[in-house]
Amino acid sequence: MRLGVTIADFTWPEGPHSIARHVTELARAADDLEFSRIAVMDHLFQIGIVGAPEQEMLEAYTTLGYLAASTSRAELLTLVTSVGYREPGLLAKTLTTLDVLSGGRAALGIGIGAPFNIAESRGLGLPFPPVAERFERLEETLQICLRMWDSNDEPYQGKHYRLERTLNSPPAVRDPRPPILIGGSGKKKTLRLVAQYADACNLFHGPDLGHKLDVLRRHCDAIGRDYATIEKTVMLPLAPGVRGERIPALLAELERLGRLGFDHVIGPVHGPDQLAALTLLGERVVPEAMGM
Repeated sequence: MRLGVTIADFTWPEGPHSIARHVTELARAADDLEFSRIAVMDHLFQIGIVGAPEQEMLEAYTTLGYLAASTSRAELLTLVTSVGYREPGLLAKTLTTLDVLSGGRAALGIGIGAPFNIAESRGLGLPFPPVAERFERLEETLQICLRMWDSNDEPYQGKHYRLERTLNSPPAVRDPRPPILIGGSGKKKTLRLVAQYADACNLFHGPDLGHKLDVLRRHCDAIGRDYATIEKTVMLPLAPGVRGERIPALLAELERLGRLGFDHVIGPVHGPDQLAALTLLGERVVPEAMGM
């Protein structure tokens, strides 16, 4: 079992001038403590489970570019890119640039967007089509990214996107390409797209995780894909407690998730001191998880 961390809260008492320092400290600590991934949310307003929309929120890919220069080991991604926010050709180019400049550490986390996206998309004038259209756009975006990472510069024409030349130079340095993680738990469409296009899924923690994995397995069987080739990832808040008092319960849950078939847990670090909480997790939970 591997653990990744999401940096989601950018509000510190010292104000905006301290954000860069705090983000750098968290990312470097996660890198040094052998967290496997560092992720940020693709939101432009802060989300309700963290704080008020007026609280500080950084744009995702600018932040990941900054983190590429601040770290050397951990994989970098969003959880997850909202498909309507960026044209797919530009998204593939952005991911490729991140991959090249990070030395092959970029991954594409992508999904149709969550209800949290509605207020910010309307507020900033960004597209947020109905659910059915977002699924169509997600599938076309996946096809375009895969084509551009395959050194195929032929035109692409879909229902929503038309590209005259899918040129992508320089190519990604990760072999064979940046991995694709699709976030979301929808049984009919999301998990079908995982089976067809993705290297990993990311499910929300809940009582039906085993059932969702069974659904994914059936989608894989239907198209002849080996279920074992898909990484199973779950989003789980990482809360060790101020003195580590919650670590035994967290380890027990990680062990349970491993028995269900999950390879990777990733989530935000909670606590009044994020760096202290991250350090507790890195010293006492990451080594135990690696042995599960």
